[in-house]
Amino acid sequence: MKVLLDTQAFLWFIIGDEQLSQPARAEIENEENDLYISSASLWEMAIKVSLGKLTLTEPP
Repeated sequence: MKVLLDTQAFLWFIIGDEQLSQPARAEIENEENDLYISSASLWEMAIKVSLGKLTLTEPP
């Protein structure tokens, strides 16, 4: 299955936030799924990092 992650789901997944539902986490972790993230999400994260509203361990 193709899975498009929105910005918040992606961030919750990479930081291990429990706000991401268990079914959503299972779909992301399912190796049979193809995961995608929108370039708009990357743009959104870059803006938030530049404004100091988001801290990432690696550049977006």
